[in-house]
Amino acid sequence: MRLSSTAFILSLGALISSTTSFLSPSVSTSSHKASFVNIDSKRFVLADDVPATASSSSSTIGQPGTAKLDTPWEELGFEFRPTKSNVRISFKDGEWGEIEFCAEPYVNLHMGATALHYGQSCFEGLKAFAHEDNSVHVFRPDQNAKRLQSSCERTLMPVLPHDIFIKAVNEVVKDNIEYVPPYGSNGALYIRPLLFGSGARIGLQPADEYTFILMVLPVGDYYKGGLNKPVDGVIITDYDRAAPRGVGDVKVAGNYAADLLPNMISKKKGYPISLYLDAATQTSVEEFSTSNFVGIDSTNNAYVTPKSRSVLPSITNKSLMTIAEDEGLKVEARDVSIVELESFDEVLAVGTAVVVTPVGSVTMEGQAEDGS
Repeated sequence: MRLSSTAFILSLGALISSTTSFLSPSVSTSSHKASFVNIDSKRFVLADDVPATASSSSSTIGQPGTAKLDTPWEELGFEFRPTKSNVRISFKDGEWGEIEFCAEPYVNLHMGATALHYGQSCFEGLKAFAHEDNSVHVFRPDQNAKRLQSSCERTLMPVLPHDIFIKAVNEVVKDNIEYVPPYGSNGALYIRPLLFGSGARIGLQPADEYTFILMVLPVGDYYKGGLNKPVDGVIITDYDRAAPRGVGDVKVAGNYAADLLPNMISKKKGYPISLYLDAATQTSVEEFSTSNFVGIDSTNNAYVTPKSRSVLPSITNKSLMTIAEDEGLKVEARDVSIVELESFDEVLAVGTAVVVTPVGSVTMEGQAEDGS
């Protein structure tokens, strides 16, 4: 099925990377001082020794886009690059410790760690953007804190209090401010929170010790060509991403391990992105290997996205739903039959890494279709 790419996709991409109503906290660098806004959102978990609102502080910091890299800011791509520091917090004896800065990219881990044996590991992804006035904004970190909590609860890991999460994000961005791509480069500082069982267990049970790490790296477009170049997708029919009532709706490491083989197979065939169907019936669209699925039905002025317990709730998609409604579209979160693919005028892959990527075609091998 061949899909069109219109200005609507590009306008959504521009809005998601520039809208300030969703951005918090902010790091102001125009005056070489950091200022943190209050996080006005409900928290499910609060640390006893951390105030319910983010504190205000100031210190001299650098400017975004001033780090020396081996690649121009406009050509970064999406890959690992060393930065100044990462942040770590340990959980021992039933409580979280203090935030620690670390320059080393390596982890000293017990060979019996539950993360290695039983996959007790989850992560998040969010971005910090430089604005024209050199201020730096993190996109909806409170939502990532809540989603991380869901992953922890599903895998029996201790929840990192939301205020500590926000504080850690503030601190790691501030310490690596030079690595935030400059305004106009189409890049961002990608923030990867990782929480895993580091205590030793041989029997199947949760660990007694855990490690939280916040790593950051400057990134550009996930797919070559960025938002201006639609990618071709393929429907995966011989593998499943997540089982019904499984862990597809939380961001655990094992979900992505399951996609490595089909993803590589698809790429070798010329398809940068893969689309998964529901595991039970193979009749409903669920999500792409890297991101949520969105279909635009221009005839009915609708923004359509699958609703399933096996789909990871995307913070980008949630934000786009709000923007779409503001733009006058009818937002439909529901079951999406595979036969509906032909009715969409546009298809988008949406997520933190891919932002809003237009999908130019979706192919089911052996049943390839072209058409407007």
